Amino acid sequence: MRHVVFRIGSERYGLPLATVREVVTPTMTSQVPRAPAAIRGIMNLRGRVVTVVDLAALLQIPAGSAPDGGKVVILNRGRRDLGLLVTGVDGIHTLDDVATAPGESLPSVHGVARHANGAVTVLDDDGLEKQILSLVKQQSGR
Repeated sequence: MRHVVFRIGSERYGLPLATVREVVTPTMTSQVPRAPAAIRGIMNLRGRVVTVVDLAALLQIPAGSAPDGGKVVILNRGRRDLGLLVTGVDGIHTLDDVATAPGESLPSVHGVARHANGAVTVLDDDGLEKQILSLVKQQSGR
């Protein structure tokens, strides 16, 4: 199966290609009052409002900062426009034999795949969205 492979810091992650609409360079974001720290803000993408989530903050992993500002991976989520801020994008790769992550994994992690350049953690877009919505509900006290 083909995946968009990207980096958070030096670690590599992937999402199934069918779940990604496009990859863009981040533009100026507007902060959202009382939003969780993982929500970087909202940005205008050709007239559509995209919620930009810092994936490193969401997954609680150190990322450092991308010298060029990183990339935003825009997900196919129907009417909800969601973008994931990542350090960089490596490209589209075929990842076969995705093994279930060992131990107790996060709902946003589907598994791990081997690739020529090392392991790629494959994420679950539905799990990511649920994790983001859960954070927003916690922050708003609902």
